[in-house]
Amino acid sequence: MEGQNGKKLKVLCLHGFRTSGSFLKKQISKWEPSLFTQFDMEFPDGKFPAGGKSDIEGIFPPPYYEWFQFEKDFTVYFNLEECIAYLCEYITANGPFDGFLGFSQGATLSALLLGYQAQGKVLKEHPPIKFFISISGSKFRDPSICDVAYKDPIKAKSVHFIGEKDWLKLPSEDLASAFDKPLILKHPQGHTVPRLDEVTTNLLRNWINEEVLGQPKVGVSVIEHGKDSENKSKKESLLEPCSTNPDNDNNSETVEVTQA
Repeated sequence: MEGQNGKKLKVLCLHGFRTSGSFLKKQISKWEPSLFTQFDMEFPDGKFPAGGKSDIEGIFPPPYYEWFQFEKDFTVYFNLEECIAYLCEYITANGPFDGFLGFSQGATLSALLLGYQAQGKVLKEHPPIKFFISISGSKFRDPSICDVAYKDPIKAKSVHFIGEKDWLKLPSEDLASAFDKPLILKHPQGHTVPRLDEVTTNLLRNWINEEVLGQPKVGVSVIEHGKDSENKSKKESLLEPCSTNPDNDNNSETVEVTQA
């Protein structure tokens, strides 16, 4: 499964705060490798060395990096413009890229680049980024950023992994609302790249096949909003449709995945 021109789709993968590209690659290795056979994935390190203690010290070896810095309320940022310029140069020099994948700070930054590109602020000469896999992402909170990046629903195809125990659960839901017709996959874990069971793996595979590659989805039936579920038995499905924010009009599809 490859792009229409026979080449693999190029994906830029951005790691979380004070970790590294190598660590994100390890995190993603939890997922079924066949999901990525059609992708050429790059895992760069953040522009800045970690300015403090990393949560993965003793779990994964250094060095650790961060994309930018911020105050606790996440409304004031430091070195963000330098980070954006660095990534735009990287994307231009090593692209073109077809999609983004990001965890936490990396997902937040990826979504910002998508919104900025859609508004003509960055990557003007680069083809539009077509898809986005977000894991525990969030929006920026500075109004001067929000008024540009999230001005209109972002058209890139997107899937959003949101943890029920994640401290960024609500911000992640808010980020998903910035996209046009996002697929939201909820899992019972916290702020992490979740392990995917067979059902979730098939959901992601179907999304890649249908939304990214334009192929028909196979192997699992997804319960969509508005479908009558009265005849559904407990054994029939591990999926339950979750309510979405009624104020959002982006036709999002939300699925709660009950994993063992």
